[in-house]
Amino acid sequence: KNGCVLPEDLKNFYLMMDGFHMTWSIKMDDNPMPLGSMTINSISKLNRLGAAPAYSLPSAPTLADLEDTDEEEEKGNKDQPEKPHLDSRSLIFELDPCGGNGKVCLVYKNTEPVVAPDSEIWFLDRALYWHFLTKTFTAYYRLLITHLGLPQWQYAFTSYGISPQAKQWFNMYKPITVNTAQLSSEADTFVNKLDPNKVFKSKNKTPVLKKKLPSQPPASQKGPTGAGSRNPSQSGVSSRR
Repeated sequence: KNGCVLPEDLKNFYLMMDGFHMTWSIKMDDNPMPLGSMTINSISKLNRLGAAPAYSLPSAPTLADLEDTDEEEEKGNKDQPEKPHLDSRSLIFELDPCGGNGKVCLVYKNTEPVVAPDSEIWFLDRALYWHFLTKTFTAYYRLLITHLGLPQWQYAFTSYGISPQAKQWFNMYKPITVNTAQLSSEADTFVNKLDPNKVFKSKNKTPVLKKKLPSQPPASQKGPTGAGSRNPSQSGVSSRR
């Protein structure tokens, strides 16, 4: 339909399950409160972006019409990967609606003359700015799991970061994400030190010399005074008498 092939890792994912959605809650004042959400759209909801109108109004503009592309700025940032476009230059499919905070997209950037098989995962925020996430779906899936689906976790990969409200949840459930400055300055706080001399030390123990107790002389057997102390010869003489 769209003239492109799914990447191998995403294809294997859809062969196992038609999408993925998991939510988790916390208890607040003895009432459950939904917090985390992890979503991968099903095949039927893997919609293409840019072609449909942005609003359900007559003659409404599309996302491609609303996109603000500054080509001079893109050429100046040679260290950054080339950003996608919501027009015919890119093919973009929505993987995760992010609860209305943006969209995680599967992007094919090279579509002319034919669609290249290479794809990347990008985040489109609510202001229609693109932010690169990962090169493969497998790497993005790991990010999704490690960030626990916390609200606005994708904004941790933007230049302006997550909101103060979302940062409170990160401080509680994933503090290392919002404390990267502390991680770089105080690496010893988070890194376990391994001393190979202690771990791989020799197990040959020095033999312990046991002290031998001094040998005691055998106790002398003293018989009772009287008949036991007599000589056999004397006893014979007395019996003759």
